[in-house]
Amino acid sequence: MAKLQSLEVVDAGSSACARAPLGLLAELTHRCPLQCPYCSNPLEMDRADAELTTAEWRDVMRQAGELGILQLHLSGGEPAVRQDLEEILEAAVQAGLYTNLITSGVTLTRERLASLAKLGLDHVQISIQDTDPANAERISGYKGGAGKKREVARWVKEFGLPLTINVVVHRHNIENLPALIDYAVEVGAGRIEIAHTQYYAWALRNFAALIPTREQFYASVRTTNEAKERLKGILVFDVVAHDHYAVRPKPCMGGWGRNFIVVTPSGKVLPCHACETIPALEIDNVRQRPLADIWLNGGAFQAFRGTAWMKEPCRSCERREIDWGGCRCQALAMTGDASNADPACALSPRHKDFALLAERESHKPSPPFVYRRMSGIQSDAPSGSAMTAPPKA
Repeated sequence: MAKLQSLEVVDAGSSACARAPLGLLAELTHRCPLQCPYCSNPLEMDRADAELTTAEWRDVMRQAGELGILQLHLSGGEPAVRQDLEEILEAAVQAGLYTNLITSGVTLTRERLASLAKLGLDHVQISIQDTDPANAERISGYKGGAGKKREVARWVKEFGLPLTINVVVHRHNIENLPALIDYAVEVGAGRIEIAHTQYYAWALRNFAALIPTREQFYASVRTTNEAKERLKGILVFDVVAHDHYAVRPKPCMGGWGRNFIVVTPSGKVLPCHACETIPALEIDNVRQRPLADIWLNGGAFQAFRGTAWMKEPCRSCERREIDWGGCRCQALAMTGDASNADPACALSPRHKDFALLAERESHKPSPPFVYRRMSGIQSDAPSGSAMTAPPKA
C-alpha cells in the first residue's frame, strides 16, 4: 500500500524508533467550555473552521490502525463539542483501536454517552479540578461543573465502562489531594491520574499562580504513596511528577518520537503537545503527508529522536536511554536552546536557577489566573508568570 511504503526507510530494529507508536492523542478540537489556567493547548488555538473534517478524522483513524497504533485518546479542548464524535469513534473502532474518551463531562448527556458506549467506546477519563465545588468553579472558570462530573461518572459505571479520574495538581488544590483520591474511589474509578502541572502553554503563562512549594510537593508524594498502599487492588495510580523539585528528568512522552503521536485539530502531527514552540521545527500535516511517513521520517520526529542530537552532559550520561534527555520544550523555555539539557536534571548548568525560580515564585502570593480563552492572552495578564531564570548575581 502506497501510504505505508515509507515504513522501509527506518530499520525495524533501530532503538531510535519503535516500529509503531503505542498511542495517538487526537485533539479533535480546541473548543472547550472550561477555561483552566493550566491547559496544555497552545496560546493560539485552532478555530472551528480550521479543524479536520469528519472524513479527515476518520481517515486518520484508518491510518492509525494500519500503522499499528494500539491506543487512541480522544481529547481536545472538549471532544464532546464535536457533533460528529460518534462518526469519528466508529472509524476508530473499525480500525481496531482501544478508545479512551478524555472529557470534562460537562457537555455530555446520558443518551449520548449510551450511544458512544454502544458504538464500542472502551474507556472514559474525566477531569476534575477539586472536590470543593466553589474552588473547582474558580479554577475551571465554569459554574456548576462539579455536580455534572459526578453524574457523568455514575453513567460511565452504569454502562459498564472503565473509569479514570484525572487531576491536574497545583498550589490551588494540592492540599486537597487526599480528598481527590477519595473522590476517585467514591465514584468507582479503577484508576486515578495525578498529574502535577507541566509548565508549558497556558500553565507556563500561569507559572507564578500555579507553582506549589517544595514542602507541598513532598507532602503530596507522601500522601500518594500512602494511598497506593491503602488502596492496593482498588485503585491504580498514575503519577506525572513535578519537575522543578526533581534531580533527574522524566522522558518526555516516553521519549521523543518513541511512543506517542499528537494530532492537532487542524491536522498538525507532533511528537508532544508543546513542540510548536521550538523554532525551525519541521512540522507536517496529515492533510498533506501520510501518518506513517510522518511518524518514521518527519522532521519534527527525527529532530530529537534517539541520542545523536544530544550535547553534554546528556551525550555521555548513563541515563540517556532512560530519560531520553527529558523535555525539549522545557530546555528551550529555560535556556533558550531546545538541545540543551533539561533543567530538571541536576547535571544541567541551569538546574539551580530552575529550582530557585520555583522556590521564589511559590512563596509569593498567587497572582490572578490568566484563563484559557480562544482569544488568547489578555492585555491585563499578571506579570511574573513566564518561566524565566532569576537574574544572576
